[in-house]
Amino acid sequence: MDGKTLARIAAIIFVAVAITATALEMSRKEELVAVIPPAFAPSAPNPLREDLRRCQGFGEAALRDRNCLRLWAEQRDRFLGFKTPPATPSPEPFTQSPAATATEAQ
Repeated sequence: MDGKTLARIAAIIFVAVAITATALEMSRKEELVAVIPPAFAPSAPNPLREDLRRCQGFGEAALRDRNCLRLWAEQRDRFLGFKTPPATPSPEPFTQSPAATATEAQ
């Protein structure tokens, strides 16, 4: 038996095993794992969390919902430790510092 024939037989066996394993995996029924919630109770209901859960349920439509965008901004600010939202940028165009323009001129 030459090498090419032996390689072809090995490749056919490998593909057959892969197809069999895939068929067995696809026919297997999924077992649902019961998720047990943590054993602690929140001290007070958090309306922000409830609204964020509602926005999470919207899926992609939440990207167009003003209320969800506002809630996400509040949550982001809380996460980053901002006491108040950052001030809105001024309408002035961005200008470089004099040192930066002098460096570019050289």
